[in-house]
Amino acid sequence: MKSSSGRSVQNLKQAGPQKKKVTGARRRIMLWLAFMICFTGWAGYTFINQSTQMADKSAKLQEIKVTQTKTEQALEELKQEVGRLQDPEYIGQIARKKYGMYLPGETPIYPVDE
Repeated sequence: MKSSSGRSVQNLKQAGPQKKKVTGARRRIMLWLAFMICFTGWAGYTFINQSTQMADKSAKLQEIKVTQTKTEQALEELKQEVGRLQDPEYIGQIARKKYGMYLPGETPIYPVDE
């Protein structure tokens, strides 16, 4: 039997399965490509999300380090003040300046405005 284009029915039957094999391979490639696109999209999203989280945490860490440095400086100043308060001369200076207290026999000298 011949068709109008000159091909036999048998040749048409052989062409059909070959087309199915091509579409099956193409389907597998398309499925693989879709999977790879989804995986790459997920990986990109995860990378960007984690990068922003790391940047936020890095900024918080920097703020905490600045606060820690200020606190350590304040602690050192307080330790120095405690050390000075152990000295009787320093206590006498504070008593004279802040409270106007003098040792017996001491005469305070005040500046005179002219």
